[in-house]
Amino acid sequence: MPAKTMDELVSLCKRRGFIFQGSEIYGGMQGAYDYGPLGIELKNNLKAAWWRSMVYERDDVEGLDAAIIQNKHVYKYSGHEDTFTDPMVDCHECKSRMRADHMKDIKVCDNCGSADVTEPRDFNLMFKTNVGPMVNEESYTYLRPETAQGIFTNFKNVVDSTSRALPFGIAQIGKSFRNEITPRNFIFRVREFEQMELEFFCKPGEDEKWHEFWVETRKQWWLDQGLAEENIQFEYVTGDDLAHYSKSTVDILYKFPHGFEELEGVANRTDYDLGSHTKAQDEFGLSAKVKKNEHSTAKLAVRDLEANKWEVPFCIEPSAGLDRGLLAVMTEAYTEEELENGSTRTVLKFKPHLAPIKVAILPLKKNKPEIVALAKELKNKLQKLGLGRILYENTGNVGKGYRRHDEVGTPICVTVDFDSIEKEGAPVTVRDRDTMEQVVVPAADLPAYVINYFINQD
Repeated sequence: MPAKTMDELVSLCKRRGFIFQGSEIYGGMQGAYDYGPLGIELKNNLKAAWWRSMVYERDDVEGLDAAIIQNKHVYKYSGHEDTFTDPMVDCHECKSRMRADHMKDIKVCDNCGSADVTEPRDFNLMFKTNVGPMVNEESYTYLRPETAQGIFTNFKNVVDSTSRALPFGIAQIGKSFRNEITPRNFIFRVREFEQMELEFFCKPGEDEKWHEFWVETRKQWWLDQGLAEENIQFEYVTGDDLAHYSKSTVDILYKFPHGFEELEGVANRTDYDLGSHTKAQDEFGLSAKVKKNEHSTAKLAVRDLEANKWEVPFCIEPSAGLDRGLLAVMTEAYTEEELENGSTRTVLKFKPHLAPIKVAILPLKKNKPEIVALAKELKNKLQKLGLGRILYENTGNVGKGYRRHDEVGTPICVTVDFDSIEKEGAPVTVRDRDTMEQVVVPAADLPAYVINYFINQD
């Protein structure tokens, strides 16, 4: 059963080194978190799974890593300067600041019940910064609020350098920054986060087909990461809730401890983005309403050989929050089991490819040189397989080691004992996290056993 409360996850995350409060020794900072030794491994594994699925396993997607700080005109023509806002309300009584669209009643403070609150007013979510030594109205730009714009501004560079033809996509994983009014629910809504975004470009008229394709493809990917289908829903965004650039959007929702909320959005952005950033906009008969661009130096269009004309592609965008994804994976993996002896154990049942530690090597005696030497030798051999982190843990208490590795999601533990150094074949004991079953494997066969385990499990 997935985690029922956020407190369960927060406690485990700090205790076992997944996630810490940012700047904790100075009292912390709202909406800022640091990933610890196990958290960064889980995060990297989830990123690697996304990249493998989006780029390596497809023949129609290229990768990109665009700069976080970009020319301020990017955000002028993308619409972020004018529209990237949330309605904000301040309470004069308790000095709380709230998002109006999250309040029960915009005339009454959610925190203290006072009616002495301000009228809702727009608050731009972008972090403004200055570039260079001079601080003035000419030197400002923003920390990017999304990774997508770097893809759109590099569209022509990618096409020219790869000779891609429609349909094709550009994938990117990177940091984004939003000055959220009310960060909340642990790492679900924060001010600094990572996104995993694909911009998939297609011909006008084929956009609805591709939109449906990517909605189903992205849902299946999350199922492949271990999420249960009954904990996933679709929400079809309509009316005023649609973003200004969107023709249609489907949000993939997950049942977090605080309820169903957006895990990933899949939007049909039409030709809005490339149309906004292209020069000579009047030449292309754009379907989207865009601001006249007086600064772009490039035509972001492709040649339609059949129609013998240049056109601006439509864009389908599957956009997932990495931090939210990690929270969903942890929520789903969290399991409390009652054992036959009446005790309970906490297990993170990650898919093996996501587990922060792939294999733990546990010597039975930490002060027995022969056991320690063989354990270290096996650790080094397994590490060279390239599966991920292999941990040598020399505590000398195998039972506690098993429980600890259950709690952090390590799929298999290998114990090196006296039989390993005394018997022919140097047998070691391999324990499965989920079944707790143990098998004996000759040390020479351990690398093949481990590889076969991970191939069959995923």
